[in-house]
Order: sequence, then C-alpha cells, then structure tokens
Amino acid sequence: MTPDRADVLIVGGGLAGSLVALAVAARDASRRITVVDSGAPQEGQSDSHTWSFHDTDLSPDAARWIAPAVAHRWPGQEVRFPSYARRLRAGYASLTSQSLRAAVEALPMVTRLPGRATAIGAAGAQLHDGSRIDAPCVIDATGRVPRGYLTLGWQKFVGVERQTARPHGRALPIIMDATVDQRDGYRFVYTLPFAPDRILIEDTRYSDGPALDHASFEAGIEDYARAQGWDGTEARREHGVLPIAMAFDAEAFWADAAAGPVPVGMRAGLFHPVTGYSLPLAARAADIIAAAMLESPVSTASVMAAMRRFALETADRQRFLRLLSRMLFRGAAPPARRKVLERFYRLPEPLIERFYAGDLTRADQARILLGRPPIPIRDALPCLREAPLLEDLRRKRAT
Repeated sequence: MTPDRADVLIVGGGLAGSLVALAVAARDASRRITVVDSGAPQEGQSDSHTWSFHDTDLSPDAARWIAPAVAHRWPGQEVRFPSYARRLRAGYASLTSQSLRAAVEALPMVTRLPGRATAIGAAGAQLHDGSRIDAPCVIDATGRVPRGYLTLGWQKFVGVERQTARPHGRALPIIMDATVDQRDGYRFVYTLPFAPDRILIEDTRYSDGPALDHASFEAGIEDYARAQGWDGTEARREHGVLPIAMAFDAEAFWADAAAGPVPVGMRAGLFHPVTGYSLPLAARAADIIAAAMLESPVSTASVMAAMRRFALETADRQRFLRLLSRMLFRGAAPPARRKVLERFYRLPEPLIERFYAGDLTRADQARILLGRPPIPIRDALPCLREAPLLEDLRRKRAT
C-alpha cells in the first residue's frame, strides 16, 4: 500500500535525491523518508549511469555516509595528452545506478515508491495513479536542468562497459585520454577498470550543441578499444548530455523557486561549471539539508532557506569557473580546446584537486591565467564579463 504521509518526501530517485536520503538517514534514523522514483533516466542520461568523484572532493563526514553506495575505488588516476602523460595522486571512486539504489533500499527508514509525480508542491506530491503523499519537507530531485537561467555548452558521452577476452592491463582510471583525434569540439576517452577483464570506455566531447550522434561515439569507442587490443563483448551501455555553465542567473532562479519544493542537484543548477560533475555538490547539498533537519520544526521553508544560502554562495564561488567555461566555449575554436586542458593539467596537483572540488583560491585563479594565455588575448577579452549573457537570459524569460 502507498503511504500517504512522510517526514521527508523526495521526488526523484537519481543521484541527488538518493544522496539526500543517505545523508538524512545518517544523522537521524527516526525520520520517515519516502523516495518517489519513476525509474526513468534523469534529463540527458540513460537509465544505467556511473557517477565519479575524487577523494579530495568530499568532506570526511560525507565520505563516511556515501561509502555504502560506492561500487569501485582506485588509489590514483591518470591523464594523457599528445605531449605528455601524468599520474595524479588523488584517489578516485565511482557509484553506479545499481550500487546507489541498493544503498538507499538498505535503509530501514526509507520507503522507495516506483511511480511518477504529476505535480510537486511545498506540502506534497500528486502521483500518476491519483494518490497523494503529504510531507512537511518536500525535495525536488527530478533532475530537470533550469535552462532558462543558464547559458550552456555541453559535455556529451557514450560509454560501453566491455568484458574483455583477456586482461586489459589497466590498474587506474584514465580520466582524460586526449591523444585521440578531435571531433565535434574537444574530444577525449575516459576509462574505468572495474575488474581485470571489465572496463568502461567512454567517448566524451565538449560540444556547442546537445545532439548526441550515437553512431559516431560508438565508432570512436570501437576504434579506441581496437587500438588498445581490448577485444571482447559489450556488458552494459550508458550515455549522457551534461550541461557546462557559462552563465547562471542564480538569484532569479532561487527567487522563482521560493514557494515550491526544495530543488537539489541538476534541478538547482548545482554542478561543476567546467566538468559537469554533480556528485560533490550533491553530497554537500545533502549535508546542508540533513543539518537543517536537526532543527525543529522541520519544514520545506526552513530547508529551502538553508539550501538557498548554500546555493547562492556556491554560485558566487563558481564565477571564475564559469569564466573558464566561457573561454573554453566562446574564446577557443573547437579544434583548439584540447590545448586549454593540456596546459591546465601541467599545473600543480593541489591546484587541480581544488579545481575539481570547486574551491579555487585567488592565487589558484591567478596561476591558471598567468603565463602564456591558453587562448589569444583578443579572443579572451569578450569572454570576461558574464553580465551580457545574464541580460540575454532575462530577455528570453521575459518573452
């Protein structure tokens, strides 16, 4: 039978919603949490998905409560470019759709309801079968990117997990192999060795448009696997189209969201503006929500206030990252984008770790821009200001 009331209602059973359930349960096992999960993939993703993070992305507390959902870990990672290869010291880990769902379903205080919400409000949600669930705190984790508030580029990928006929010989992930030929913008291959004879191969491209040509990506994967000698059979497939943010009208977004459920994850524009990674910010947001629920009384409004503060502070910290995205997409011609990343990965390793965690210092920002510019000055200057893009977003919303 469908329960008609919960202490916390989470609409959306993907990454952001599941991490909220894990974080809240870790702090207060008495909360009754209902997760409405349509089973449908979130916007731009397949129903089988891999989310990854660097060990330095998470706080020790978040690393503790997220651990049951981790499917694979590695003690380091590598990058490859035409002029050099480099091993990075930070540990790397991945969650899968299956490991995340299993971790949530193992929580005794969580009820997972297969189904779809047709309406979501601050006090509950209406389901497709006509039933309703009420809750004092409602979280919107449906994954719909608020495009009207963002100027976007795109990171597109197709991944194939391959069962190899022989051991593939890889011990560490290659998070960026840019030695491949460049197509449709900046292209690299990403590989995760899950077992001695199982490896995920993702063809990834930073492109101006979101259209995903599956045949082209699949051909790229096949070419790469053949070059590595990785004969075998396909075990699993995934794909995604991730947003890359060049501008974000965060104040307007949170003003318009104020009377509704609390948006989290992609729904709140909480992702890394350059990499598209959403797990680190989803974990931080889950911690914010879990901490807010320790206060009494808990309500959608009180959690909304805590999330709004966190999200606006995050958007402010990300101003420089959005500048980097503008330089990458608006300042560099598609064939030249590889040179921008190739230069970046020569920087000191602690800076690279802070970049992924979204915690760049002023000195880091200067270090990224100093020296020989990654793109010509004449091309970089028009990218400096975010304001023209924000004005364009406001005009489009007004019409």
